[in-house]
Amino acid sequence: MVMPGSCSAAFAVFRQIEPIIVLEQLGSTLFDTALQMVVKDRCANVTDPDHPSEESQQRAITDFFMTYSLIIRLTPIIPALLLARLGDRGWRRAPIVAPLTGYLLSRCALLLVVVFGLPLKVMFAAAVVFGLSGGFSAYWPGVMTLASLGSTAADRSKVMMRVELLYGLTGLVGSLVSGHLFQLHSFSLGSGTILLCVSTLLHLLCLIFSGVLLQVRRGNSEDSEESYHLLSHASRNTRLVEAFAGMNVVNLALLFAAAFLYDFAVGGAIEILGSFVLKSPLSWTAAQVGYGNAAGCMIFITSFVGVIVFRRCVCDETMILIGMLSFASGIYLMSFVTTTSMFYIARSLNLFALIPMPTIRSLVSQQVPASSCGTTLTVLQMVLKLAGVAYIPTFTKIYQNTLNWLPGLVFLISSIFTVLAMIPISIVGCRSAQKQQYVRILGD
Repeated sequence: MVMPGSCSAAFAVFRQIEPIIVLEQLGSTLFDTALQMVVKDRCANVTDPDHPSEESQQRAITDFFMTYSLIIRLTPIIPALLLARLGDRGWRRAPIVAPLTGYLLSRCALLLVVVFGLPLKVMFAAAVVFGLSGGFSAYWPGVMTLASLGSTAADRSKVMMRVELLYGLTGLVGSLVSGHLFQLHSFSLGSGTILLCVSTLLHLLCLIFSGVLLQVRRGNSEDSEESYHLLSHASRNTRLVEAFAGMNVVNLALLFAAAFLYDFAVGGAIEILGSFVLKSPLSWTAAQVGYGNAAGCMIFITSFVGVIVFRRCVCDETMILIGMLSFASGIYLMSFVTTTSMFYIARSLNLFALIPMPTIRSLVSQQVPASSCGTTLTVLQMVLKLAGVAYIPTFTKIYQNTLNWLPGLVFLISSIFTVLAMIPISIVGCRSAQKQQYVRILGD
């Protein structure tokens, strides 16, 4: 009687969204390390008569990732919107199964590049396929939607936080082992083959789970009614504030500006960081690359804890400023990093760097009526897409042109843009404090 019960419990677990999150994130962290090291190996012999050997290699690496990043950012826009529409019409698995198919195909493409020595440009085609499947832009909203449908309205925020924490922890584990798996090879299998085989297998299992086992729960009427009452209560409480804010158009503009500037700063710095650690004086190995990626996942976890702690004692605007200051200080120090130990010191200052963007989204949703929330957040996401289109080529070209005299200049520029992003957030905080004072006066 114990075995059937255990099997039934295990089967019930496999039908949840959590195993898919774990398998996908494990596979993705392994793939990220593999792609970084394969690109480094392929660009090792690149020569340019106008530039030294290492500078030519760095230019080739950054050019590849610039093109690759632009493709995977731009191509998913329309497919992700279509898949989201399908999900809203009842096809809840579509925004998950379609992107996971793209994940699997792109991982297979890199495996073929390694095994058969195919040109590295094959990965551009793989990026197009990945984007047309919806990519992360479709996958993650689909995951969060299913997670919310499987919970009551009262427990929804806890479920969302648990999903994001699971995502960060899985990324930490995957990053720690990815470098060591990359170095496993034999006479018949080159470096990275075993790592990519494991990554591909994990994504295959993930696709099978999502297409066959995943259980889709539908929100019951009780939850819907509860959500309605909660929204109605919230709207009654915010009417007085909105009367003073004039629909908070100014706050929206300030929040959008802050989001653009901060995403520009963070995205541009992280885009270059992967190439920066591969050159001297750091010259990281595959294992060190994995540890560096793990440090990034650790920031996700510390930011998560920071939100829980800070929310009890400070307002959202202050919490955003803490996160921005954390990133600005760490990335400023990164400008002068010459050793691995200095790198980790700089990253340790980024403890709360992931707090601002989710909190900005939360503030944006509070500035508009509930009926316009989805549209407003979608517009914000499109603004962030534009930021990506801007910072990828901008930071890449600045880095390439300053390799010889100050390769960390891009990080210095990133810290400056972060400080600029703090200005509109500070203004929003002052305006919010004034509104609360007005409401308190009227209440008295």
